[in-house]
Amino acid sequence: MTDAKAAIDPITLTVIWNALMSIAEELGVTLRHTAFSEGVREGDDFSTAIFDRNARLVAQGNFSPGHLGSMPAVARHALEYFPPETLRPGDSILLNDSYLGSGHFPDTFQVMPVFVDGALIGLVACSAHQVDMGGAAPGSQKVHGITEAFQEGLRILPVRFVRDGEIQEDILRLILGNVRMPDKVRGDLLAQHTANCTAAARLEQLFRDYGAATIEQAYDVFLDRSEETMRQALAKVPPGRYSFEDHLDDYGPGTEPIRIAVDVTFDGRGGVEVDFSRSSDAVPAAINSYINYTRAYAIFAMKVFCDALQPQNEGNMRPIKVTAREGSFFNPRFPAPSGGRAAVQVRIFDAINGAIAQALPHRAMGAFSHWCNPNIGGIDDRTGRAFVMYDLGLAGYGGRAGRDGAEALSPVMNCSNIPVEVHETNNPVLVHRLELLADTGGAGQWRGGCGLRKDVELLNSTATLSLLGDRHRFAPYGLAGGESGTKAETILNPQRNAEPLGSKDVRQIRKGDVVSYRLSGAGGYGPPAARRRDAIADDIADGYVTPDFARAKYGYRP
Repeated sequence: MTDAKAAIDPITLTVIWNALMSIAEELGVTLRHTAFSEGVREGDDFSTAIFDRNARLVAQGNFSPGHLGSMPAVARHALEYFPPETLRPGDSILLNDSYLGSGHFPDTFQVMPVFVDGALIGLVACSAHQVDMGGAAPGSQKVHGITEAFQEGLRILPVRFVRDGEIQEDILRLILGNVRMPDKVRGDLLAQHTANCTAAARLEQLFRDYGAATIEQAYDVFLDRSEETMRQALAKVPPGRYSFEDHLDDYGPGTEPIRIAVDVTFDGRGGVEVDFSRSSDAVPAAINSYINYTRAYAIFAMKVFCDALQPQNEGNMRPIKVTAREGSFFNPRFPAPSGGRAAVQVRIFDAINGAIAQALPHRAMGAFSHWCNPNIGGIDDRTGRAFVMYDLGLAGYGGRAGRDGAEALSPVMNCSNIPVEVHETNNPVLVHRLELLADTGGAGQWRGGCGLRKDVELLNSTATLSLLGDRHRFAPYGLAGGESGTKAETILNPQRNAEPLGSKDVRQIRKGDVVSYRLSGAGGYGPPAARRRDAIADDIADGYVTPDFARAKYGYRP
């Protein structure tokens, strides 16, 4: 540590750090409370961050890893397109490009430079998943039948969306003319801008209070300490190469599975490489994972296993190298389509989890139940206007040493199950049931969390259903002798002809049709024979397992 850094006393460092975290969190609170779409407002599908003037990530809000891990690249690209000397107070840069951003067009990023007395002192940034960005299907996440990015919707390379504090109405008009839900998209874009303005004002005041020299020295301390802490944590992992393979179901009806293969190499000196190069090639469908997205979830996974309680910033990213063969599924070349890449995030984590289990079995867990992210959209018969029901179905965690898997929680992201009442108020749908599925979590000394069932009836004359899920063919694995969870399935009209749908199907549905999403159960941990009798009895009482399941899997009899 240099003398300049050492001169900053611990109390000042603490105050500056807590102020930065407060600004990042308040940015998110403002965005959530001013957003128009239920995906942002109730689903929490957004993120926030603060950067120094060189686009180094200093602090972030407690939001989605996919956005946050991509934001350093977003900030750097923003400054490449708009060098600091070209920016002015009140400017803001907007982009959604898959390669430059977080992997698909619905995620819009706004990056605002912050000035004090004419000097650039940093950047504030936020992302929001827009309910629609145009393209072939409502919600802009259609997977099957999309062969290039140009079919996916409106692509925005970095543009100066706000100039001298004024929204550029011609840019906004161009965007809104290409989306199905212009009112909600407009509202969310303006909410992003408003949130950035509040954060910029607070960051400016922080610099005025403490001075640029002190705060920039504090930044170096934060990043260096974060790096050192991460290196120490990585150095504790037994050195070696740990590998794991899994598969996505397919990339649409009638297609082959996608191989997910990862090699995690710890060097024993505080560094690690996460390499996805043995995975499948990029596929001709909108589910490829651009490298920013791959990197974001790989870094998140390594942090969870090795340094979970420390805040994430540029410092603790430095020791983690994430690679993937160019042209592969996890590092495709543009214009590879990627709108449905959200289906991949859990599997990136699950693959790394499977590899890490060989080195740190006490920290790994059975595989998550996957999740589903379907869109139902069309023209509302009641209003003559477009609607998009953007949904999030979130089920169980895998069991881990000492604890059962949790139920109905968001895996590897901070999104939320959107309330039934919100869906029914905003869309022509009726939700018949939302319930946990008994006997779906993998049996084990610590059982996996249950799957989730959600049945949605369309009340409109017609609509397009775009499915985005997985685990229909490959069950969530168990660990250390724990059993796999059950597979997922999606059923159209379960009370009539009960037609099974693919995990990434696209269908035209009609009034009265019911779509039944049935998410997989999560994997168990440890041998079922070691499960305590009182835990089994509690599972039966809570409805997580039936007496028949308890007898079959655990040999349990009251």
